[in-house]
Amino acid sequence: MINRKEFMQEMQLRAHIREAIKVVKKNRGYALEEEQKLRTVIRQLINEADPAVSADAVHANTGINALEDLFKNTNLLSVLRQGYKSLTSKEEQRESYKNHILSAVDSSLEVEASRYQSDAGADLKEAIDIDVAAPEENPAFIDVEEREPTEEDEVEGFTISGQDKTGRNRAYTDYKDVEKNIITAFDDLDDADDREMFKDYLLTNLKLYFERFEDELKADLPAPDIETPEGAVTADEGPPAEEELGLGLQEKVNLDMEEIVEWLLLKDMK
Repeated sequence: MINRKEFMQEMQLRAHIREAIKVVKKNRGYALEEEQKLRTVIRQLINEADPAVSADAVHANTGINALEDLFKNTNLLSVLRQGYKSLTSKEEQRESYKNHILSAVDSSLEVEASRYQSDAGADLKEAIDIDVAAPEENPAFIDVEEREPTEEDEVEGFTISGQDKTGRNRAYTDYKDVEKNIITAFDDLDDADDREMFKDYLLTNLKLYFERFEDELKADLPAPDIETPEGAVTADEGPPAEEELGLGLQEKVNLDMEEIVEWLLLKDMK
């Protein structure tokens, strides 16, 4: 026969367990809430300082001044921020996006820089005048028409082997949107040192901005649901074994709480 005193102990035990679980959840929820508040404040401070340089700053190098103007007065950062933070399924997607953008910027500016080198020898080429007649009349001429590159060719040339393709695709689309602004700012610089400084600082700052975007994304994502720790007892489960509790119960009672209350009420009515 089940002892009423043991049932009362069982009810008290379950009540204590439920209260303990509530306290744990409340404390964890408070910690997450405080963390979210802190991240919000940090993000506001970052946005107030975005771009990182002061609005009134004038740098000793024209290339850096041009870079600052690029950040402030074009859609470069807003496009990259939106594109990067849209890739939330996997970290590999964002890593691929970042790597493809940095690689594309580096390649584009390398091509532009090579144009200045080739222009330096243009006068010499014009001075060399060899009469080889019309191409069609020269037996050495090999007539191979160059075909226009397709978008597939462009994507293939844009691709970094082994990187996530979702991140690559978004990076390809976004870079087409911002490439012209980057090239224009770079081509406005006629001094080689200014161009080199522009390129180096652009790549360095983009890496830092991607780190900022990652921090912003972590702050923006919703907090994960709090799950009951493994081994914890919920209100719908029986109590831990008596040897774990150390309460001296003679037997483990597996009745649901509603059944216990109902049993006690019926007991009192008899």
